[in-house]
Amino acid sequence: MGILAYLQRIGRSLMVPVAVLPAAAILLGVGYWIDPVGWGANSRIAAFLIKSGGAIIDNMAILFAIGIAYGMSKDKDGAAALSGLVGFLVITTLLSTDTVALLTSTPKAEVSKAFDKIHQNQFIGILVGIISAEIYNRFSNIELHKAFAFFSGRRLVPIIVSFVMLFVSFGMLYVWPHIYEFLVTFGKEIKGQGAIGAGIYGFFNRLLIPVGLHHALNSVFWFNVAEINDIPNFLAGQNAIDSGKAIVGITGRYQAGFFPIMMFGLPGAALAMYHTAKKGNKDKTASIMLAASFAAFFTGITEPLEFAFMFVAPVLYVIHAILTGISLFIAATLQWISGFAFSAGLLDMLLSSRNPLAVHWYMLILQGVVFFFVYYIVFRFVIVKFNLKTPGREDDVTDTSAEENVPTVGDTSKLAEQYLVIVGGKENLTNIDACITRLRLNVHDSDLVDEQAAKALGAMAVIKLGKTGVQIVVGQQAEKIADKMKKLV
Repeated sequence: MGILAYLQRIGRSLMVPVAVLPAAAILLGVGYWIDPVGWGANSRIAAFLIKSGGAIIDNMAILFAIGIAYGMSKDKDGAAALSGLVGFLVITTLLSTDTVALLTSTPKAEVSKAFDKIHQNQFIGILVGIISAEIYNRFSNIELHKAFAFFSGRRLVPIIVSFVMLFVSFGMLYVWPHIYEFLVTFGKEIKGQGAIGAGIYGFFNRLLIPVGLHHALNSVFWFNVAEINDIPNFLAGQNAIDSGKAIVGITGRYQAGFFPIMMFGLPGAALAMYHTAKKGNKDKTASIMLAASFAAFFTGITEPLEFAFMFVAPVLYVIHAILTGISLFIAATLQWISGFAFSAGLLDMLLSSRNPLAVHWYMLILQGVVFFFVYYIVFRFVIVKFNLKTPGREDDVTDTSAEENVPTVGDTSKLAEQYLVIVGGKENLTNIDACITRLRLNVHDSDLVDEQAAKALGAMAVIKLGKTGVQIVVGQQAEKIADKMKKLV
């Protein structure tokens, strides 16, 4: 497996713990609605909800260890998740300030700050999750002598992980302060760029989506990998007095600028693609664009829209990435702040509107309206000027008989059977997985994957990553289709 494919596996598995964040957003959001001033001090119900949501936010590191271990495991077994938990408990106990002081015979006050609250550092959670998953994938099928048969297979993995973490902890005892210092320096450098740094991040966030590496980039800005921790700090409603990290008008700047793009900009691009579609294709284009725009506006899921033009008109996608960077820059500069737990859609905007750190969040709607017209005008001009083959403008008319055989949206079993044929049959598959809207497949030979047949079946895009990696964008049924394919294989 190449380094790119491996990084994609990590990026995909990051979505497992991140999927827990909407629960925290709902609990905290409702709590802030009830008591926006006292944050629980003036209402027992609000305190109950805020503390419940905070329990998730405060323990994101351990959720990363468990979620990544599970997400990267070959068969998504609970033993992998348990191994991640065991590994995390061992390493964070051995690298706690008290233990480090004991092991190094150093006064507690002189122990490196790197070890302070290490159980809340998500980089440690990610590291433990990756190591635990690799150990699980390698040793979960080992059979021991009959006398130790009970500890064979999956039961053996947590034991191995606990011992491996002894050696990892010993190495980290000396290496971690340097890694921590680098991450903090990187975080400070990004923070020091202010609104420009937010804009640069927004540009690369979109640019990395085609290869699925945006999740890895997001973890640096959104979580506590480099001392930025934008999402947890925002959701927790912290301010400078509480933590010394979260600041009103600043915390949330790596999130706020996405709202105008996802809720308004991309729907504007969708309208432009509809208006420039050929007359005979307008009805079909309208149905695709309307559904994708609805998802982007309400939930912030933008891949169905982005993949509609990402590969057929890459110049539009570069423009989209630039405009996203500009949007984050504007929102950060003017301190129009809102945050999210899942994505920058209407639901998250409403939930976070009473958050103490949400500053002039309603102005993001005005900014969004402007971006709607910017996207519409720019996309329409570029499409017509360069005769780009966006949806509805293709030269080749799709065979209607093929369309008649496309399964209905809910018929995931039939879809799974047909996608299995399209990718070269079960003999060509080595791994099946999914991530929100994509089938992520490992194959023996990607040349055997029939791209045109996949698109005729309803796929928005087929991405071939070298000889052994394939991603098929199928929409929000991706996980269901993947599960059905696993059963068939």
